[in-house]
Amino acid sequence: MSDTIPMHIIARIRSDFPTKFGIPRQSGLADTPARIVFEPPYRSADALRGIEAFSHLWLIWQFSEAVRADWSPTVRPPKLGGNRRVGVFATRSPFRPNAIGLSSVRLDRAALQTPDGPVLHISGADLMDGTPILDIKPYLAYTDAHPEAAGGFALQSRKGVLRVCCPAPLLARLPADRQEALRAVLAHDPRPGYQHLPGRVYGFPFAGFEVRFTVDGDTLTVVAIEPID
Repeated sequence: MSDTIPMHIIARIRSDFPTKFGIPRQSGLADTPARIVFEPPYRSADALRGIEAFSHLWLIWQFSEAVRADWSPTVRPPKLGGNRRVGVFATRSPFRPNAIGLSSVRLDRAALQTPDGPVLHISGADLMDGTPILDIKPYLAYTDAHPEAAGGFALQSRKGVLRVCCPAPLLARLPADRQEALRAVLAHDPRPGYQHLPGRVYGFPFAGFEVRFTVDGDTLTVVAIEPID
């Protein structure tokens, strides 16, 4: 029996995050819009027939920036400050034997006839722009949702959201349909769990702009939003 399984990239995500920094740590934390654009062999409207009846989807994707030849049975989750090791299968770390991710996203609409073939418009994705999509499945609330589920260390270490202070003239530089998404991203503290340096200016690209901010206690202050040339 072969120890390899053939996989095909069926689509790629098109999102506002060209780098890993700033991406929400889990899907659904922020209503960040994105598009799923299918690769040419899979640009079939028939393959999406009936998908508009579902409000949410599961995306199975590849941690394309974290593929490596070896793996470790333990990892250091940023949520635990990067200094405590836990089993890789007790985390959602990208550094896994198989660099595969899983995200639940909202399906906003399906555009079946575009120059790029059928395109799915989604929100709540936690994927970097260009991430390969391996499969798409409908989310079924009656079996997939478990409100009583235990959250382990991920829930125990979760902090409250930050208060975001962004001067109106700065926020107005963003397109109107990206302003609340940015606020949500910032409120969930995009800094690495082990980098909480007072006075440090952090920054990341978002929707074609460079966003820079500082954090003091539970308040995040945006200090610049500049277009990226």
